[in-house]
Amino acid sequence: MSLLVALAVLLAAVTHATWNALAKGIGDQLLAFTLISGGAVLPAAVGACLSPMPSAGAWPYLVASAALHVGYQLLLMRSFTLGDFGQMYPIARGTAPLVVTVMAVLFVGESLNGWQAAGVAVASAGLVGLALWGLLPFGRTAPRGTEGGRSGPSWPALLAALATGLTIAGYTVLDGVGVRAADTPVGYISWLMILQGPFIPAYAYLRYGGRLPGLLRPYAARGLLGATLSLAAYGLVLWAQTRAPLAPVAALRESSILVGAAIGALFFKERFGAPRILAAGVLVVGIGLMLRAG
Repeated sequence: MSLLVALAVLLAAVTHATWNALAKGIGDQLLAFTLISGGAVLPAAVGACLSPMPSAGAWPYLVASAALHVGYQLLLMRSFTLGDFGQMYPIARGTAPLVVTVMAVLFVGESLNGWQAAGVAVASAGLVGLALWGLLPFGRTAPRGTEGGRSGPSWPALLAALATGLTIAGYTVLDGVGVRAADTPVGYISWLMILQGPFIPAYAYLRYGGRLPGLLRPYAARGLLGATLSLAAYGLVLWAQTRAPLAPVAALRESSILVGAAIGALFFKERFGAPRILAAGVLVVGIGLMLRAG
């Protein structure tokens, strides 16, 4: 992986954690993802007009990936509704590179060297640590509006976060193959956003009806900023996937875990704690091992 590709993916990681935090900061997650998903369609339409049409071989991947992206957004909304940003984000994102590494070997034919195999094992240990910290009595977050005691383990939140990670892995592999077949990263990301963009807003309209515009208005600026960051973050990742193997790109992208942890502690006042910091560090070491060549 060249330095330029690595820097692009690192920028995507920071951008991705930022738009996720913007979404989490909007109380109603359906409104947040309506703005982010729907808001990305307009710049995507401009990109589609200014870039070549993706090759015919890319369209099956585009359609399948768009469906997975919608599932990912629904699961991420559920995760953010049920759990802390500082726990849900690392679990969801930390699951993905482990699964992508395996899928890239089995279905794309990319080789897994010794360093990458070690990275999978170390990152898995960090992921387990992050999950267990949220289950231990001293690692749980007190329910909002309460004082004193801690809440019980949020199994629905953990399962939603893990399922989110699986969808991330699925669309990462699909898009890695699809963008290479498309011969136009800009065209691919543009049409991907166009295909997936209307579904969450349509669901929100079915739920809220004519009240939807008024409900969206207070969050419009924040949501549209999140939409722009989302488009930029994934566009950078797709470009990188045309120039490097899928597993290292997926692993480096998840350095956003550290950014997400910092955002959760600084802006959402979530208790992260030394054990969680250690577990996140182990996870990132594993990611670093997966990036090592040879």
